[in-house]
Amino acid sequence: MEFQVNLIGRKNLSGEIYRQIRNAIGDGRLRPGDCLPASRDLAHSLKVSRTTITVAYDRLAGEGYLISRVGAGTYVNNQVVRTPREEKTRRIDGSLQPRLIWNSISLTRAFEKPAQFDFRTGLPDASLFPHETWRRLVVRALRSGAVAGGVYGEPGGYRGLRQAIARHIGISRGVQASADDITITNGAQQSLDLVARALLSPGDRVAVEDPGYHPPRFLFESLGAEVRGVPVDSEGIVVDKLPRDTRLVYVTPSHQYPLGVMMSLSRRLALLDWADHNNAAIIEDDYDSEFRFEGRPVEPLHTLDASGRVIYIGSFSKTLLPTLRLGFVATPASCTLAVHKAKYVADWHTSMVLQVALADFIDNGGFARHIRKVRRVYTARHETVVGILNKDFPDHLEVVPAVAGLHVTALARSASVEQITDVVHRASARGVEIQRLAKFVVDGPPRAGLLFGYGAIPTAHIAEGLSILRSCFEESYQPVANRPRAAFTPQF
Repeated sequence: MEFQVNLIGRKNLSGEIYRQIRNAIGDGRLRPGDCLPASRDLAHSLKVSRTTITVAYDRLAGEGYLISRVGAGTYVNNQVVRTPREEKTRRIDGSLQPRLIWNSISLTRAFEKPAQFDFRTGLPDASLFPHETWRRLVVRALRSGAVAGGVYGEPGGYRGLRQAIARHIGISRGVQASADDITITNGAQQSLDLVARALLSPGDRVAVEDPGYHPPRFLFESLGAEVRGVPVDSEGIVVDKLPRDTRLVYVTPSHQYPLGVMMSLSRRLALLDWADHNNAAIIEDDYDSEFRFEGRPVEPLHTLDASGRVIYIGSFSKTLLPTLRLGFVATPASCTLAVHKAKYVADWHTSMVLQVALADFIDNGGFARHIRKVRRVYTARHETVVGILNKDFPDHLEVVPAVAGLHVTALARSASVEQITDVVHRASARGVEIQRLAKFVVDGPPRAGLLFGYGAIPTAHIAEGLSILRSCFEESYQPVANRPRAAFTPQF
């Protein structure tokens, strides 16, 4: 490998080469077994005599840092013990400081800990992903002209994928969007970022659901927007509570995150009417609408929109894999160019290999077959989770009705937020990972409840995991005696 040695302004050249190589070994930049440049090549690169290099190498070899193999080269000794040098004291006073907004945002650790019984939300079953098929598609994509040509792609995305997505959402969701108005992104979060950059100015007001998904809120705040939480009830976001002068409303109408309720048709029409009268935009995040288990689908906001105010966002993180980081946004023609420009200045374009592979997967019917397959699995898990909760947790939890998605939410009947937190900690210690509803509060008071994701847990493990959770409830607290269950209704 090439190794950077700085000799500018140095006098003892051999000593400097020795010191810098020794430090690189000590701090791990050069690892045991790494091959150093030949003395002749390094001398030529540094514009010094070969003897200068040889003296440094011999000294390092004598101290046990390097070993030479005749005809093979010079290597870092596999027996060398790394002794990291002390890091320079970090300067705080007078150093560069980020904006204060970043102090209020924490990096997620939701998936840091592996779980034996994984009820965390946002995770599909990776074992159901068609790995072999995808591998063949990626190999084919690498040979395609769009990739092998070696030039940058369009910021809007690979044309073939934009056309495939337009057909897919047109058939599956009734969303009539032109391929010209679709932008391929690195997941839904980047879609939000591009739209916000295209539409918002610092100080603009953005409304989000409360409780709601936190990353969009953090994103909008990081761009200088004023974010307000708006309550959610059994019909979705409460339109009457939307603040005046709101520029943008972010909603998850098909399967509200985290409560899981579906926005009613009357509420959808009211939201569209409100946006029209207040000159506001609506971002519709349709994050897991492909997984519907019962009832007739309600038309997306985008389909009902007659004024060009709805921006439709989709993601393949739940239907395929989160690690692929593939998503899209369908925008009104009036702001598509600005979104494409925002994509251009952000990262130019999403991986062409993945775009070409996904376009092929959709066009040859593989994606539709995959959705049908996993929907059957998730339907069984949904029914299993809801059935056990209703049967074994009636004194503790009330399930919020949900007809779609990869999770259900249950509100606590009598437990406090603190008691639910204790249950979650007890469960985690026994291999059950689950999320608290209270974590998703925006402005309102936290609510006691739990989210039950069933995308990542095998169906056969659900009963055992919930049995452990039940015992954690019994260990943590006793529900109010003789509580009249029939009188209980979820309060959003």
